[in-house]
Amino acid sequence: MTPWGNATLFFCIFFIICCSTVTEAQVPVDCCLSVANSSISKRLIADYRDQDKGCAIDATILVTRRGRKLCAPTKEQKWVEDVMKHVDHLKKRCKTENYQGKHCFGVKRE
Repeated sequence: MTPWGNATLFFCIFFIICCSTVTEAQVPVDCCLSVANSSISKRLIADYRDQDKGCAIDATILVTRRGRKLCAPTKEQKWVEDVMKHVDHLKKRCKTENYQGKHCFGVKRE
């Protein structure tokens, strides 16, 4: 192969690697920057999930009945654990009642 052929191949591979790295780096991650220090009323919460592993702090994301996302400390906090148990109970109840009634407002179907 000619010297220019090797250089062209090198630059093509280098370009592909650089472009794929930039593309992967641009994927947005929704992370909590801080968590609530005080408890949140469990009546306001309709869902919860753990924050993605790529985030700087450990947090549980609580979703209100109107779809707003609130950041809470991990399950180690007693009040967060109580909210999660309440939401699990609420989901079961709403599922058996076909998501009808005022208490099922904002609860997503599973």
